Amino acid sequence: MDSRVRLAKSPELKRRSAAWPRLFGWRWPRLLRRWGHSLVELKVPRGAGSTAAAMLLLASASYGAVKGGHFPQTMENVQSICDDVANRLGFRISEVALDGGHEVARDEILVLAGITDRSSLLFLDAARTRARLLANPWIAEATVLKLYPDRLRIEIKERKPFALWQKNGRIALIAADGVVLESNVPARFAELPRVVGKGAEQNAQDFLTLIARYPAIARVTEASVLVAERRWNLRLKDGVEILLPENEAELALRILVDLDRNQKLLSRDILTIDLRLPDRVTVRQSDATASAREQAFKDAEKAKKSKSGKGGEA
Repeated sequence: MDSRVRLAKSPELKRRSAAWPRLFGWRWPRLLRRWGHSLVELKVPRGAGSTAAAMLLLASASYGAVKGGHFPQTMENVQSICDDVANRLGFRISEVALDGGHEVARDEILVLAGITDRSSLLFLDAARTRARLLANPWIAEATVLKLYPDRLRIEIKERKPFALWQKNGRIALIAADGVVLESNVPARFAELPRVVGKGAEQNAQDFLTLIARYPAIARVTEASVLVAERRWNLRLKDGVEILLPENEAELALRILVDLDRNQKLLSRDILTIDLRLPDRVTVRQSDATASAREQAFKDAEKAKKSKSGKGGEA
């Protein structure tokens, strides 16, 4: 009697067992032959090899230019080639219309914009050109319009000279927003109001607008000095210094105007007028005036004593 026991296989197990030889036996070689045949018969477009080689060379050249620090020069050369091609196609810039320039000359604007007789309208980057124009401190706003096929329009809005700013012994021309327009002040702007000190260029507009409300003070003011970036002093043309408070500067100016109107304060021989305290005005006289005043007091006291002595003898 056979002692071995046979296990009956289920239909699902038989189906899976039959699938394994079919999957790994004859199917895979057939798929590989089909893929290999497709690769062999693949038709490569004409010029693909040259294009791939050119792209590889371009990538290598670009990498070398970046690593060697020659990328700007390389891009300039590429731009020049593109412009030459576009110019042959009729996109050469033949007319540049400028509007709004006064302090910045036309030639300087063209140089700033990077426009030459070889520039093409097709490859002109308007945003980049605008950014280059705004790098000039005189130019506050700029618009660059490309009018195809060959015309360019540039509109700019310039900053206006507002005041002279003195810092560390150097004087610069500034606009109302504090931007330095010129490091060397042209003679035609020498009569502009002067502000002095660190931070004065950023706060000049508000303070000079305040001073302009009091013409009697503005006419005799030589410079406005920002002290510790907190408060202002006025230096008058005759050397008198006026100390203004950090707060309520306008109230102090009104008091000063009233004192000058009623007592001719600014016409006296004084050195400083301190308006920093709200309840008092402190005036410092010049040494000569102080000595003269002291001598006058002594003479008056001496005359009084002399008069008293003569009265006693009588």
